[in-house]
Amino acid sequence: MPGTIEPLDLVGVQVPYHFRCPISLELMRDPVTVSTGQTYDRTSIESWVATGNTTCPVSRASLSDFTLIPNHTLRRLIQDWCVANQAFGVERIPTPKQPAEPTMVRSLLTQASSVTNPFQSRLSALRRLKGLARDSDKNRSLISSHNAREILISIVFSDTGSGNSSELNQEALAVLVMFQLTESECASIASDSSKVIYLSQLLFHSSIEVRVNSASLIEIVLAGTRSSDLPAQISNVDEIFEGVADILKSLNSYPRALKIGIRALFALCLVKQARHKAVQAGAAETLIDRLADLDKCDAERALATIELLCRIPSGCSAFAAHALTVPLLVKTILKISDRATEHAAGALMALCSESEQSQRDAVSAGVLTQLLLLVQSDCTDRAKRKAQMLLKLLRDSWPEDSTGNSDDFACSEVVPF
Repeated sequence: MPGTIEPLDLVGVQVPYHFRCPISLELMRDPVTVSTGQTYDRTSIESWVATGNTTCPVSRASLSDFTLIPNHTLRRLIQDWCVANQAFGVERIPTPKQPAEPTMVRSLLTQASSVTNPFQSRLSALRRLKGLARDSDKNRSLISSHNAREILISIVFSDTGSGNSSELNQEALAVLVMFQLTESECASIASDSSKVIYLSQLLFHSSIEVRVNSASLIEIVLAGTRSSDLPAQISNVDEIFEGVADILKSLNSYPRALKIGIRALFALCLVKQARHKAVQAGAAETLIDRLADLDKCDAERALATIELLCRIPSGCSAFAAHALTVPLLVKTILKISDRATEHAAGALMALCSESEQSQRDAVSAGVLTQLLLLVQSDCTDRAKRKAQMLLKLLRDSWPEDSTGNSDDFACSEVVPF
């Protein structure tokens, strides 16, 4: 449906006055009534109140409270009007999902956290919380404001040895990964070896969702911990690398699994002394095999991980052994983003510094043209410096007819880091 009234007017559709939000003058999608009896579109009146206004925009009367009551009758009339005007390209507005109420959220959290409640009652409460959290950012913000993260962490790691409570732990985990944790919350998990080991075990669970959620929480904890010691403690658990690598290897047909797996692997590889574990878990081969399946952000993170792993000898050897590594990195230059180009150039620099075969592979893949284009592009200065250093490193490998007539190459100056 058009987002404003103007396109509707242009095709000869007159929007009834009482279907328009008095604030935005657009067709209302979720009409709600305030305490003065005036109706507005929910997003518009919420924005009005959020900016500090305490009066009704139309009547200017003070709002006795900020409760928004859904106007279901008006919304159904608007939907009927949309259906009646479908011939003019007007789409029916969907029935909006109602936001969570604070009292309901408090009740669900109490129900889920009380160990005296029946198992199914607690499980049902967690599932309702998961549904609410999935519905909107606003719901997640409301749930988080009621001490939900602390409650959920407690449930996730409670009675982990009991088979009866395992489903409860996993459902709480599914809700928990929808929130960003505070540094202290991340530290409380990372510093407890039993919690880390439990998460590593879940990486091999029979349920795909549980495996991915476990990897997600590991990534959240690693990203939210500033201390260098705590990430190292997590990285000491070998099974975590194996589990994350296996998610990337075997669950590539699941977009969320691929995204979470890349994020988790990158976070793990930021711990320098543990990178060899990623290589031992087969991360090098998996990253190259999955690179073409990734979107821009995930590809950038994957390339950053490749560059990190190329900084250790075993990583260089593993990537050099894959026939597609160098051609893919060359092809990536200037194709995805400036950041991706920078990481690809850095990885190529590391590989070609260690292997003459990688140098020959790079030349065969057309790296000369790519690097010269990169040096003259608007890419980052750091990417250009890496390109210039790689050009110098590979200079003796170019065919004579490739460099003899290249003024750009002759004038390329290597700028040190």
